[in-house]
Amino acid sequence: MKFRGFSILLLVLILPFFAPSAYADPTILGTAAAFAVLAGTTVTNTGSSVIYGDLGVSPGLAITGFPLVHGTKHAGDATALQAQKDLVTAFDTLVGKTVTKNLTGKDLGGLTLTPGVYKFDSEAQLTGTLTLDAQGKSNALWVFQIHSTLTTASNSDVDIINNNPGSNDGLFWQVGSSATLGTTTDFLGNIVALTSITLNTGATDNCGRVLARNAAVSLDGNTISNGSNGTNGSAGCLNVGEGGSSGLSGGGGTPPPTPEPGTLMLIGCGIFGLLVFRRLT
Repeated sequence: MKFRGFSILLLVLILPFFAPSAYADPTILGTAAAFAVLAGTTVTNTGSSVIYGDLGVSPGLAITGFPLVHGTKHAGDATALQAQKDLVTAFDTLVGKTVTKNLTGKDLGGLTLTPGVYKFDSEAQLTGTLTLDAQGKSNALWVFQIHSTLTTASNSDVDIINNNPGSNDGLFWQVGSSATLGTTTDFLGNIVALTSITLNTGATDNCGRVLARNAAVSLDGNTISNGSNGTNGSAGCLNVGEGGSSGLSGGGGTPPPTPEPGTLMLIGCGIFGLLVFRRLT
């Protein structure tokens, strides 16, 4: 009985070292997380747009209109190419998430949604205010799976309530074709679109990214921040680039260390030796 109790105690102590770490996976966006704006063919700008984070295009080369960029421009280079590859992976990952609720045919305006995965079998429309309630929980995650287009009406906005500043939360808009933000829309989250993304005059995404896989990103006097200007994790803002729960992990502070395979082997051998010694004595 003493041996059995001793063995169980050792197993309880050692198993956590072999359990997969919640921090082992990279952020869902991979290297694309460094970008506030990423396009496939071209980035065009009209007016005084301001971008906090990197600006890139690949496989295209054109960046026109010279928006103010607090970051690095990557026009068809290896960094932009890798970001686009990671964007494809992120898009497919978001498509594969298990759906919490189907909202097909409903306008997002006026809704209050708790963390979950929300699906639209066709287009999604936002007219007015969408409220996302984190319910005071850390690692809150919202994913919107939109089969075709995402469109917001003028003056629409996305509000976050009851979130914990600094929490490892996530907000992703997976768009099956193109996204268009109406004039002066106050948006939040990572837009990951298959085709193009257009921000009309004065639209903002002060806590997220606009990432288009195959076509253009068009700007017109907009502000976009991936959090590199200090908003990330501040009051009223999400760590929208770092994922959250439900497998979209990474980066909410310093992750706990994951033991190397050699370390695990040594630990296992040591435990086995202790067990043998215990049985012999």
